[in-house]
Amino acid sequence: MFDSFPEGVPTRLDRPSYHEEYYRTFRGGIRHMNKLERGQHFQERGFASWEAFAAGQWDKALSLVEERRDAYVQQVEEAENLGVLQRRLRVVEFPVTPYVQWELHVLRLRVEVGDRIRVLDARAIADIEKDRPVPEVVILGDVVMFEVRYDAEGNADGANRFTDPALIAETSAGFNTLYRQAEEYGAFFDREIAPLPAPAVTL
Repeated sequence: MFDSFPEGVPTRLDRPSYHEEYYRTFRGGIRHMNKLERGQHFQERGFASWEAFAAGQWDKALSLVEERRDAYVQQVEEAENLGVLQRRLRVVEFPVTPYVQWELHVLRLRVEVGDRIRVLDARAIADIEKDRPVPEVVILGDVVMFEVRYDAEGNADGANRFTDPALIAETSAGFNTLYRQAEEYGAFFDREIAPLPAPAVTL
């Protein structure tokens, strides 16, 4: 699974170029968007909830998540109006990192407004990841695929763009297999995340 991905030949895009091409393609007639998230430590500067989380203000961070509700509703409605089926798969390692614990509260809100999100225990794909982690990708139909890139501190840093149809098809097939294996979001969150105490944040 994902065997050909390391040999793919990408075009490097900075962050503005990635966002521009992403939205142009998203609104250009595709029928699905699949997102595979693998990293366990990221930074989301400018997101008020993340800033509070990073400052060790857990209760405030959770309360600020709600500020994104209207934006997430608009995103879901746009996808529905365009006829784009959006699916997201979040791989989670154990013990859960502070960032992922925070992010899963954000994703909980996304699920509430209609996002299709499933969660996959990283231990379930240990055999697949013997040589390398599964890729961090956003796949837009059969048109283009982006490997999302981050700098050493976990800040978003653009993406690698792939347009090879065979590579996109193979990666999409891998995503579909893992998505079918993954757990529905609500059950995972209630069992694994809701009971956790506030995380100790060290950035």
